Amino acid sequence: MAPLLLLSRQPFKGLYLTYQLFTTVFFRVPIWILTSIPKQRSKLNSRSWRPRAHWTMSKSVKLKMTRHMMGITIKTGPLGKIPNHLAITQGTDVIGIWIPPIPELIKDELEIWANISHVTSIQIPGYWQYKKKKSTLDVNAAAFPSIPGEKIVYSLHGSGYVTFSAHPSDPTAVIGRCLLHHVDSVHRVFSCEYRLSSGEGVEAQNSFPTALIDALAGYVYLVRSVQVDPSDIIVEGDSAGGNLALALTKYLVDHQDSDLPAPPGALILLSTWADLSPQVASPNSSWLNNADTDYIVMESLTSSINSFLGPQGLDAASTNPIISPGSQDPAMKLKIDFRGFPRTFIAAGGAEVFYDMICSLKEKMISDLHEGDGVNPGDGKVHWHCSPDASHDWVAFSHDDEERLDTLKAIAAWVAAM
Repeated sequence: MAPLLLLSRQPFKGLYLTYQLFTTVFFRVPIWILTSIPKQRSKLNSRSWRPRAHWTMSKSVKLKMTRHMMGITIKTGPLGKIPNHLAITQGTDVIGIWIPPIPELIKDELEIWANISHVTSIQIPGYWQYKKKKSTLDVNAAAFPSIPGEKIVYSLHGSGYVTFSAHPSDPTAVIGRCLLHHVDSVHRVFSCEYRLSSGEGVEAQNSFPTALIDALAGYVYLVRSVQVDPSDIIVEGDSAGGNLALALTKYLVDHQDSDLPAPPGALILLSTWADLSPQVASPNSSWLNNADTDYIVMESLTSSINSFLGPQGLDAASTNPIISPGSQDPAMKLKIDFRGFPRTFIAAGGAEVFYDMICSLKEKMISDLHEGDGVNPGDGKVHWHCSPDASHDWVAFSHDDEERLDTLKAIAAWVAAM
């Protein structure tokens, strides 16, 4: 039995987690604290002990803890039970519904990809969050047509297509709650429990384009069942969810003459995983420069990519633009065209390893939308927001509430100007 598989099973998983808990509490955390106290190593050496000199000690320790926990879950799998597509998980203030399948809409290239991966559309759960204090909506009937002036956020969670959930108890659900609190016109957030990828190669389960099929089903549900005008939908995605938001929008833009709904009115892309092709930590790249200031590690990405691509093969990340819309490879055979895309808010952390690929995505979108729509890039459809000292997905896993608040205020102002 392989070591990693062994640690994912009891009693070995429990023993390993007990060991990690003991050594982290009594050894790692004290060392992390001690090495984060001095802002610089000595009078002769100005290099900081902290990942960034002006980071607080708390932020430095939290980042190291997050990175360590990521390494543990790579070996053991999820630490607890995660809600999935098989059932609606109940809970306090949880509003769950079943999203109808859409087999009749799986056509053209989507049908080809689905046949390769042996997947089709199935019934999946969806979850509503609502603005509790300000909303006049009946919380027992969240799925009804939008009211005048209301924007509905369609949220697609991140975490490499292999873990986390759309459920309101999930860590990434913080993003939806933050948008409800800070954006006046947003009264409801809807999330679909897309199927997660697992395994590798031809044995992989729920590989590409499974998540795209499920995200499309959720979007169709909003437009046809809830009767939301597509122009009032803001598709939001963080990390892999940002990748999925781009894929969904691209598919809708390219098939406007079909039976599909129109594309959404806007996109919010947070720390988007924009390039799934092989990454190289070359000199001056964000993969090298930000290796110590982010918790994303290459090992976890490689595992996620193998599961997500499955039977499509690893080459698909370099040849299919819907998988790697922010590809930095100049030799990429297929180029994505962003003409026809809606207004887009792109947020990147200056301390995250994805920074370069997100910049590449931004430049491609600005170029295409300026060329295709005659828009001045300075006043156009793409709004760029960089939080200089933020690590990956800081709005969901913020180690600095000020960075999160600044980003949310920028999103609120951007939505108000729509």
